[in-house]
Amino acid sequence: MEKLTIALSKGRPAKHTIETLEAADMQFIDFHEKSRKLVFYNVDESIKLIFVKAVDVPTYVERGAADIGIVGKDNILESRAEVYELLDLGIGKCKFSVAGFPNYSIDANRPLTVATKYPNVAEKHFSRKGQEIETVKLNGSVELAPLIGLADVIVDIVETGNTLKENGLTVLEDIDDISTRLIVNKASFATKATEVRSFIDQLNNALERTP
Repeated sequence: MEKLTIALSKGRPAKHTIETLEAADMQFIDFHEKSRKLVFYNVDESIKLIFVKAVDVPTYVERGAADIGIVGKDNILESRAEVYELLDLGIGKCKFSVAGFPNYSIDANRPLTVATKYPNVAEKHFSRKGQEIETVKLNGSVELAPLIGLADVIVDIVETGNTLKENGLTVLEDIDDISTRLIVNKASFATKATEVRSFIDQLNNALERTP
């Protein structure tokens, strides 16, 4: 049986993922949250975990450095990676949304300035609506952009909406549901079909047993 390489990022989703893997009888006894190690093996060394930045997980999977990736849908959409998305782990549920001032009305006849960490997601969404936009790529708190006139609206991940509310903004429309997903390299899905399907089945069974 061939080894599988799984790419994921550290943080809250990784913690939940490791717990799910352990519930599926895949034990990584050397793993702990504060470790600086980037590579871990399960007990029988049939699975190798590699930790990378969340934004890089789809790239590692697309290019075959990892057979499987476990990462947020936001990073999958923004990367536009050519991978198979096969399982929703239901971790970290939130939404991609367009947000702005409560009374703001988008004018389809003029370009819209959109501040976001996710320009590809924003461009695809507004392109479908036939809306011309200019994106302002920000890496920090995008909620500030409408407040100081840098942008008309923002495209961002919204979980509770509390940050928007505290800054006088609101959701104008939702774009897509976000949660942690399992993605697979297209070649691995063919050449390691047995191992990939077995891994997904074990993970899915563990998820179904989780209350």
